Amino acid sequence: MPASPGDSRRSEGDAAGFTASPQFAQALQQIVVDLVELHLQGKQAHWNLVGHNFRDLHLQLDQIVDDARESADTIAERMRALATVPDGRSDTVAATTTLPAFPAGEVNVSAVVDLVTTRLRTTVDTLRTHHDQIDNEDPSTADLLHAIIDSLEKHAWMVSAENRSV
Repeated sequence: MPASPGDSRRSEGDAAGFTASPQFAQALQQIVVDLVELHLQGKQAHWNLVGHNFRDLHLQLDQIVDDARESADTIAERMRALATVPDGRSDTVAATTTLPAFPAGEVNVSAVVDLVTTRLRTTVDTLRTHHDQIDNEDPSTADLLHAIIDSLEKHAWMVSAENRSV
């Protein structure tokens, strides 16, 4: 059965397949921007971290950076597969990210733990904010978001544990 004019889903025989709606594309764009910014801020923290337990957090930040970069790439490539164009240019990322700015200069381990935990949770909030709309339009893309949410929440738990005591 052919798709109705307002429906972004195309008929099975249509070579174009599924095409993202403008709202869907904008939601994915915001996710890409926040993942790119998380990657950049994670590297900033990695380079300028100082203090007790430096080495362990330094290595953990590399894992977060790698996961954020790979996740941004996954979502950007999904956008291309759905006939929309991601924008990861630095001026776009700086102007549209929901993540707070990261402080300049050296930052001690305890502060970095709190700063990075906040940025991980903010990025997860972006993913969760857009999840239901994305799931309604394309459950396959929502599955990608599930994996990213799981990864970032695990990182937030592990990083935040550094500042906790019993």
